[in-house]
Amino acid sequence: MRHVAWALCVAALALTALGGCAGNSMVMKGQLDKSRDEQVALSRQKEELQNRANRLDRDNQDLVNQITQSKQRTKLLEDQVAVIREQLNASNTQLARLRDEKKNTEQKVQALTASLQRQTGTAITPNNSLLQTLPAINLPDVHTRRDGDVIRVELPADRLFEPGGSRLAAGANSVILTAAAEITRTYPNQVIGIEGHTDSDPVANSQWQNNHQLSIGRAFAVYEVLVSQGRLSPAQFVVVGYGGNHPIFSNATPTGKKRNARVELVIYPETMASRQ
Repeated sequence: MRHVAWALCVAALALTALGGCAGNSMVMKGQLDKSRDEQVALSRQKEELQNRANRLDRDNQDLVNQITQSKQRTKLLEDQVAVIREQLNASNTQLARLRDEKKNTEQKVQALTASLQRQTGTAITPNNSLLQTLPAINLPDVHTRRDGDVIRVELPADRLFEPGGSRLAAGANSVILTAAAEITRTYPNQVIGIEGHTDSDPVANSQWQNNHQLSIGRAFAVYEVLVSQGRLSPAQFVVVGYGGNHPIFSNATPTGKKRNARVELVIYPETMASRQ
């Protein structure tokens, strides 16, 4: 009986030990499962953080690109502003030079007028008989008009000169001499002004610094034809150049520019006899 009781005790102890091992195994399994879940959660969190880091990198690169483009646009604008300032300075310089040239021209005209008055002893006054008859000049694009107490005959520059200069074009002599013949036939003793005028375009010929010089050069070219080939007295003429200061039409259109670029033969009330 003792042996049976001892065996039963041993068996009971074994069962108790086995039950304790089984309980520990369940605890460990639960801990392993929890650890796996935590690893999965950490992995997902790491992946999310990596995605956020990638997005931040892309956003940062976009900002860098935008800043670079902004700097380039700023540099371009600064360059454009610098060019505009240079153009403005050049325009101001040119405007000041043109004002000085205009002032000098006006002073020359005043001096010529004063010289004419001194020579005649009296101021030039309107002569109604002078304006009663206009020279009948039948040439294309040649216009005759009254202007106060003088008569003006417009000779278009494109009929007289090669583009941009004062060199006479083919057929220019015929235009000049035909107009002069009619003027001297109608008014043989009047003083005649030769006025050079241009449009508003800058000069394109390096021979001339500005439109005033070009207009004077053209006026003298006509003067030389009248004196050398028309055999008219140099004392009959007054030669001046006004550049683009006296347009008769707007320079906003090609037609207006064409009319403004001209040489005018101006018939004054004064006679050559009054100048002697």
